[in-house]
Amino acid sequence: MGEQAEALLKRRAAIINVWRPIHHVARDWPLAFADARTVAPDDLIEQDLIFPHRKGEIYGVAFNPNQRWLFAPDLAPDEAVLIKCWDSDPDVARFTPHTGFEDPTTPPGTPPRESIEFRTIAFF
Repeated sequence: MGEQAEALLKRRAAIINVWRPIHHVARDWPLAFADARTVAPDDLIEQDLIFPHRKGEIYGVAFNPNQRWLFAPDLAPDEAVLIKCWDSDPDVARFTPHTGFEDPTTPPGTPPRESIEFRTIAFF
């Protein structure tokens, strides 16, 4: 962000991932999202990401029967999902846990999901 970095980091920021299928409909291992209002802080488990040049951190999610999960079936390559992965504002939903899952209703012979996800940063 160059010379703007210091000023931008003093304001609200959010990391928003853009996810979409490529090549064909994402029927195999569809994408599921947790309703952030139903994920308790204790449900989030810090996990280190170790890289050769740095260490990062993500959250795993512990099972909690109070969580509500939704999924987007049969997303097509011309559709995209925005996933807010982090927000600096503690008064709003800060994380959206998400994952692919094995759907038992997936027909046999369905091609494996091919998707892409990339990260953006929004400054408010």
